[in-house]
Amino acid sequence: MWIPDIHPWWLLIVRSLVVYLFLLIVLRITGKRQVGQLAPFDLVLLLVLSNAVQNSMNGGDNSLTGGLISAAALIAFNYLVGFLTFRSKRLEALIEGRPELLIHNGRLYEEVLTRSQLTRHELNAALRQAGCACVEEVHTAVLENNGGISVVPKAAHNPGA
Repeated sequence: MWIPDIHPWWLLIVRSLVVYLFLLIVLRITGKRQVGQLAPFDLVLLLVLSNAVQNSMNGGDNSLTGGLISAAALIAFNYLVGFLTFRSKRLEALIEGRPELLIHNGRLYEEVLTRSQLTRHELNAALRQAGCACVEEVHTAVLENNGGISVVPKAAHNPGA
């Protein structure tokens, strides 16, 4: 129970970090929408992914110590990535991406919608949540890094109008 099956023990750390980096890259490539707005099939994919990579992390080691070493490595590496992205704007842009402008002064940028794999229905739902009935009523709409859409109505931008 306490003695890892994998020797040397640090191999568990290396395997965990490789899997972490792989998943980070894959999830980053899939785009903001998938991370911020999980559809049922996206959630199923994440659950199945976690099961699929488990053995590659632990190499068949089912000991308590092996699991604790892997978990500690993942938590420590996640903290390190968070710290490094806080300190480096370039690394932050690489890992988290940048917000993207969807609408400016009532003009919709279709190419950004397409690139972000965001449907008109999803955009319209965000506009309605902000109290806008149509694109023309929007000063700005931004697809944020977390997958959410921030909307500033024209009336809120220019209260005197």
